Amino acid sequence: MSETFESLWSYCTAEKRLVPQPTLWSELYAKLHHTRQKPSGGWEPALPLILAAWHHSMPIEKQLRFKEHLEWAAQQGQLDEIGAFLRSLTEEQWCHFGEV
Repeated sequence: MSETFESLWSYCTAEKRLVPQPTLWSELYAKLHHTRQKPSGGWEPALPLILAAWHHSMPIEKQLRFKEHLEWAAQQGQLDEIGAFLRSLTEEQWCHFGEV
């Protein structure tokens, strides 16, 4: 069965899941096709909120950025690949609301 954005997002937000742990979120971002650095220096899609940004962003900001990454994966036809990666993570490999 093919992954849909709705089915993947539902999985990623179940059990109070927020985002994958920072190293795994970075790994997910590296899997996204056609990311690019803009002339302004920013990235498309925007980089994960990890490293210094982790401590200076609210949980909802992290989740919205993560959602952008899943939307990008959908646009690139990567939902099955990204979905398989995310569904393979253990619960300990996710950050949850209330933990960050």
